Amino acid sequence: MFGITETTTNQQECSEQPKGNHISGVAAKHNNVPPGEEEDGRQGALKRISAMWSSFRRRRREGGDAEGAACEPQGPATTAGNTSMQRYASGQYFFEYLVVVSLKKTKDGSSYEPQITYQFPKRDGMARFQREEEEKTLKAITLFCFPEGINWAPLTEYHSETFSFVLTEIDGSRRNGYCRRLLPGGKGARPPEAYCIISSVACFGLFSKIFDEVEKRRQISMAMIYPFMQKLREASFPAPGNTVEIKSFIPESGTEIISLTRPLDSWLEHVNFATLFHCLTDNEVLLVFAAAVLERRIVFIADELGILSQVIHAVAALLYPFTWQHTFISIVPEILIDVVMAPTPYLLGVQKRLLDQVDDQTDLLLVDLSEDKEKTFIVSIGDEGSILPPKLQTEILEALSHRENASTTEELNRVVSEAFLQFFVKTVGHYASHVKYSCKTRGVFEKRKFYKAIESKTTRHFVKKFIQTQMFDLFIQEVEQQQAGPQQGIFHRKVLEYQAKKKKEKTKKH
Repeated sequence: MFGITETTTNQQECSEQPKGNHISGVAAKHNNVPPGEEEDGRQGALKRISAMWSSFRRRRREGGDAEGAACEPQGPATTAGNTSMQRYASGQYFFEYLVVVSLKKTKDGSSYEPQITYQFPKRDGMARFQREEEEKTLKAITLFCFPEGINWAPLTEYHSETFSFVLTEIDGSRRNGYCRRLLPGGKGARPPEAYCIISSVACFGLFSKIFDEVEKRRQISMAMIYPFMQKLREASFPAPGNTVEIKSFIPESGTEIISLTRPLDSWLEHVNFATLFHCLTDNEVLLVFAAAVLERRIVFIADELGILSQVIHAVAALLYPFTWQHTFISIVPEILIDVVMAPTPYLLGVQKRLLDQVDDQTDLLLVDLSEDKEKTFIVSIGDEGSILPPKLQTEILEALSHRENASTTEELNRVVSEAFLQFFVKTVGHYASHVKYSCKTRGVFEKRKFYKAIESKTTRHFVKKFIQTQMFDLFIQEVEQQQAGPQQGIFHRKVLEYQAKKKKEKTKKH
């Protein structure tokens, strides 16, 4: 399913289709789509989206492997540290292709329709069925590049914006879509266009810098984009902490060397918590986190696409080492807005102009990220403040206060992720002690003994609810399927550090 789930972890993930298949029925309600080929193309894209969504739901129900198919960051890999290095080290392409999506007038001239007007590289030598599938994929991409639909008019000024989404294929493979929308060069009023890079790599900051270079060349000539992207495509994607240099010639400027560096903490390279804490206070973030932990329906509202995509990915990242298992659409295209009626859990980003199509829903958390908002939580269930144990809430807020000393994005991300990671360490970090193995069978999680071992009554009350979520269930399933022995990864390392600290404190008391 396109844009449903996204991640930078190695954990299994899946998406779930709303009951009643709201997506496949949306197109029938849109009478503004021109008849003929354009309608067939749009219907094909919607069917493609719906089919992928259905497939993931079926695969999850059947217990199939959905690794890499779900949510957009969520923390470090759960395997050994060098596995992530191998996955992203040299040899992997920066991107699969770049497309330019332009707004073209429909046949009757009454509105605009997004169309792909440039693609690099061209896909040649494909079998017919592969070409047809690719065309449907590209058609669906246009929905996410211009989620507003057909309501466009020529503009003389337009502030460029960058945002992202994720394409998850039927076979479970995942590709990230990075978009930069801007006003093309020229005189007079004209509609904006979108540059979209499709890549298996999840690294928002890196691709934002690449777009800066693309935009600079576009202002000179469309032809200037090709040699730069060709050089980029020939370069190997660097390992965490490493830099790749791209040489590119620009008329009147000569040859430039563009340095692209991956952050050392690669598991957070698709996340920027700064936007989340700019839009929400610490206490408000805590309430959103509490709702997400119990897998509730959450909708974020904002005017800017970049804010929506960055915030929703940041919220998903707070859940590490767990992964959001349900519907995840960072920017909901207007034509798919009926997805808000789904009864199943979701994380959705919706543009504020569509608020009247969302605020009549109940049993959800509707979060306004706008600067001119009257109140942050337009709709809420009301118990969000009592979900997390009070003592641990205070500890999270105390840890978050240290981000004032963070001078870089990487330091900020580290402080924030550590605050919420410690929450899970203290609530469920003892899980490994309650997975029993035998020589003939896989591990078995002893759920009752697990939560009975928790001394704090408020923490135990929270954990009894949390262990009923799909994210915890899948996490434990993965542990049960592993061989007996020490767990690996950042979360387990933090658990060991915490347990050693507790043991030391206990020894001092005696």
